[in-house]
Amino acid sequence: MQQNHYGRLGAVLSADLINLPELTAASVQSLLEAHEIRRPKVMDAEVEGFGRWRDRLARVFDPQDSAEQCAAVNALLGEATIRPWVTTHDGLQPHLHFVPDSADVLSRVKAVTAGGLAFVLCWEGGSRLGRCTRSACSRAYVDTSRNGRRRYCTARCGNTEAVMRHRSRQSYPKP
Repeated sequence: MQQNHYGRLGAVLSADLINLPELTAASVQSLLEAHEIRRPKVMDAEVEGFGRWRDRLARVFDPQDSAEQCAAVNALLGEATIRPWVTTHDGLQPHLHFVPDSADVLSRVKAVTAGGLAFVLCWEGGSRLGRCTRSACSRAYVDTSRNGRRRYCTARCGNTEAVMRHRSRQSYPKP
């Protein structure tokens, strides 16, 4: 899957935020640090806002037709109040920013995730954003595979499902 850094970052950050098992200031901050979000400090008072945003992001990963998925991403873009511009801070190559660097952490995360999901949806198609199909799992994922046919959040889930299918075939008596 060919994407720019912001598309990949924002989409994968969206999935990881959705999959975060416990939503606390420390867990969100740790996630943001792992994704190299600048100034990732999260205060307890901001956690509820991250929770509401996470619920909005989750709708994009749920199975739906492309028109519904576009509407969900457009709603995110509208709420994130994105105004892109090109910057070269810190000696980096020209790249996009979606909100002023002075914005609070929730606003910056909203902009990066909404923009990233829009990039993936437009450049790679909505099928790249999905939920694990293993019966005991529903984690969100971004399909970065070459062929775009991923169905599981991890190889482990895929292998677990394959073993379960194999064992179910073995349990029937042979004629």
